[in-house]
Amino acid sequence: MGRGLLLLIVVFFIWAVIDRRDAVVIGIVEGSILALGAVGLTLVYGVLRFAHFAHGDSMMLSAYCAFLLLSGVVTGNRPGVDTEVLPITVSDLPSATSEIWKFSFGYGLLVAMALSALLTAGVLVVLDRLVYRRLRRRNSGVVIFSIASLGLAIAIRSWVLIVWGPTPRKYTTVVRHSVDLPFDTSILADQLFILGAAITVTVLAYILLFRTKLGKAMRAMADNPELARISGIKTELVIVLTWALAGGLVAVAGVLLALQAQLDPQLGFVLLLPLFASAILGGVGNPQGAFFGGMIVGVVQAVVVTFDFLSPGYKFSVAFVILILILLIRPQGLFGVRQ
Repeated sequence: MGRGLLLLIVVFFIWAVIDRRDAVVIGIVEGSILALGAVGLTLVYGVLRFAHFAHGDSMMLSAYCAFLLLSGVVTGNRPGVDTEVLPITVSDLPSATSEIWKFSFGYGLLVAMALSALLTAGVLVVLDRLVYRRLRRRNSGVVIFSIASLGLAIAIRSWVLIVWGPTPRKYTTVVRHSVDLPFDTSILADQLFILGAAITVTVLAYILLFRTKLGKAMRAMADNPELARISGIKTELVIVLTWALAGGLVAVAGVLLALQAQLDPQLGFVLLLPLFASAILGGVGNPQGAFFGGMIVGVVQAVVVTFDFLSPGYKFSVAFVILILILLIRPQGLFGVRQ
């Protein structure tokens, strides 16, 4: 069944490349963002064994943190009027907003993204200390963990609405330049950056997970937490570092997503289903599988909505269909193993 499903996906990709190249390009860009977020999601599940429903809203929070670092503003007391709350911002650095190559942004966005990754990592670690560690000490079940994460997702979304309001925002408002690609296709320069950044960060995460002692400790905990503890692995430290790494991944994914589209308080909620579809399609707990799952979901979403009988509004419904099908046909995912 797994080989047949994989063959069907390959055939679909070949057809899409031949007939819907532009949609495939967009799908690859969006899929790289989903892949980055799905790697963080499957990392949390692999070590802590619960579905982190606050993952999408954490991505959205990180995107808004980068916006705050760039602009220094929050919503004011009057509608449509912002208030500056930071005396100095990243944009105040010399030439921070000067456009790089054909990108619509300067190096200031890269600095804001790095700082946002640190902030998001810290927020997730604090939430673990305040909420999840208490649940672990009480030996709470998986359902309790998932409900707690859902509550945190709603709290994060509400906090963003209070601080920045419901109005969508953008990092930059300048005209975006395009880059020509072979076979009569083109891509926005910003999208080229998104793809490169997502792949680079994913490769770095892979090296950390499979070429370092920390990665070995994480994988040991994912395989058998009790045996890892008996073997002398400091499990609480590994959990903290897992949250920090997941926070860094979701932060980069959130900023890249906001660069691709725009900042919106509902961004995290809309992303949740595609993220879970990506992680489950690739095989829950499998970082490499999560990456390829994200790329597949992104491309399928982008291509399917080009059909005449479907509206672009149904784009994220495609992730729901993929999720249902993979659970029915191959619950362990494309690259997972049957338990």
